[in-house]
Amino acid sequence: MPWTRFGRKKDIPGGLWKKCESCGELIFHKDLEKGNQVCPECNHHFTLLGRKRIQLTADEGTFEEYFKELLTRDYLEFHDKIPYPQKIERTRKKTGENEAAITGTARIHGIPVALGVLDFGFLGGSMGVVVGEKIARLVELALERKLPLVTFTSSGGARMHEGALSLMQMAKTCGALAKYHQEGGFYISVMTHPTTGGVTASFASVADVMIAEPGALIGFAGPRVIQTTIRQELPPGFQKAEFLLEKGQIDMIVPRNELKVTLARLLAYSPWAQVPEDFLRDQEEEEQEEAAQEAEGAADKN
Repeated sequence: MPWTRFGRKKDIPGGLWKKCESCGELIFHKDLEKGNQVCPECNHHFTLLGRKRIQLTADEGTFEEYFKELLTRDYLEFHDKIPYPQKIERTRKKTGENEAAITGTARIHGIPVALGVLDFGFLGGSMGVVVGEKIARLVELALERKLPLVTFTSSGGARMHEGALSLMQMAKTCGALAKYHQEGGFYISVMTHPTTGGVTASFASVADVMIAEPGALIGFAGPRVIQTTIRQELPPGFQKAEFLLEKGQIDMIVPRNELKVTLARLLAYSPWAQVPEDFLRDQEEEEQEEAAQEAEGAADKN
C-alpha cells in the first residue's frame, strides 16, 4: 500500500461519486439517486434506465408487462467484434432485460394507460425488429382496450446489426399509430436524452403531444455528422430540447420531478381516459389555490 505524508493511503470505494456531464460537479451517488438522477447544481438530467423510469412514472404496483417473451433473432448473421447473438446474450445478463423496449399497461395518478419505455442501457436503446414489434403491439393493445398511450424514448436510433430490417420498424410503428389516431386514440411522446436516429424519425415524433426533458439531445443525425456534411457552424444549442421548443418541434419541456403529474393532466383530455374523481378534485383545488396566490400577488403590487 502506498504511503503519503499523512500515513498510509486509504482506498476509496468506487461508485460513491459521479461527475456531472454538464457542469463537471462531483455528486455523491446517494444524493443523485434521491434526486432521481438530476444534478443538484446545474439541473442536468442524466439518462434513466427503463425500470427506474417506470418506477417514477407508474403508480406503485400497477405496471403489468406485456410481450416480454419476444426475443431477437440474428437474421443477417451479423458479426462485429463478437457475433450478434453473443452481444445480445451478454447485454441480457448485464441489464436483466430481454430487449431495449419495455411495454405494458399501468396507471398514472389512477388513469389507465398503455406505457412503453426504451432502455438506453440495452445497446443504446436501439430499435431492432423486436423493439419495433413490441411498440407496434403496444399501440394495438392501446387501441383494443381504448387506452391513452405514453412512450418514453432514449435511443441511438435503428440497430445497425439488423440492417434494413431495423429500418422497416419505422414504417411498422408509424402504421400502427396512424390507425390508432384514426380511431381517436391519444398519444403522448416523452423524448429524453438522447433520442436520435430512426426512433426520432418515427414513433417518437408522431404524437398528439411531444414532451422533452430539459437539455435532452433530440435529432436524426448527430450534430457532428451534420456539421461535417454541410461544412457550416451550427447554431448554439442545436438539437437540444430548448432549441427545438423555440423552433416548434416539440410542445413543452418538463422537469423530471414534474413529469408524472403533467402526464396525468394531459391524459385527462383524452376521450378514452378514465380519470379518478379524486384526481380531478385535487387538480381543481390546486388551480384555485394558484389563482388565489396570483390574485394576492397582483394586489400586493398595486
